[in-house]
Amino acid sequence: MRELTELSPPPPPKSIALTIDDGPNPTWTPRILDLLAEHGVHATFFVIGEQVEEYPKLTRRITDAGHQICNHTETHPITIAGLPRKRVRKEILDAQSRISDVTGVVPQFFRSPGGAWSKTVLELTAEHGMIPIDWAVDPRDWARPGVAHIRRELLKGKDGDILLCHDGGGDRSQTHRALKAVIPKLKKRGLTFVAL
Repeated sequence: MRELTELSPPPPPKSIALTIDDGPNPTWTPRILDLLAEHGVHATFFVIGEQVEEYPKLTRRITDAGHQICNHTETHPITIAGLPRKRVRKEILDAQSRISDVTGVVPQFFRSPGGAWSKTVLELTAEHGMIPIDWAVDPRDWARPGVAHIRRELLKGKDGDILLCHDGGGDRSQTHRALKAVIPKLKKRGLTFVAL
């Protein structure tokens, strides 16, 4: 799923979703959370089970702030689409139970690492009652292409789009700086940020 209109029920018109992957991260997640709070924005965080285990307080801070928390596997295997069924199941279920143990929230959405989908990944996601989530706008912020590039790509976001950003996996200063400019600009266009 790449568009908000595919959700049931769909969100109100003029909605956009900011999704944040690969955390929680002790340096960048708090800064992103502070920025979202400053602008009154709710986002959707796709977290990695191993990170949740390492930073349970920070994981709870995400849900306590009213953000949505979702499953992004236990170890973020970028080759998930080619892994054996048993390993894919373990990646999904280990993260699922870790997230719900720490937060009390059972994630209803799943994002495959790198957007790598396969029949197995989709079947197991469905089998465990989760909805697969992709994105419409990817500024490739994880590659640190520069604040201007990230900002320009995110500003292509329009009504119904799902935006992809990262708070984990390395230095996210460019993402943080880009979001500082992008969030108010998108709001000025009349878009409302919604969780999935």
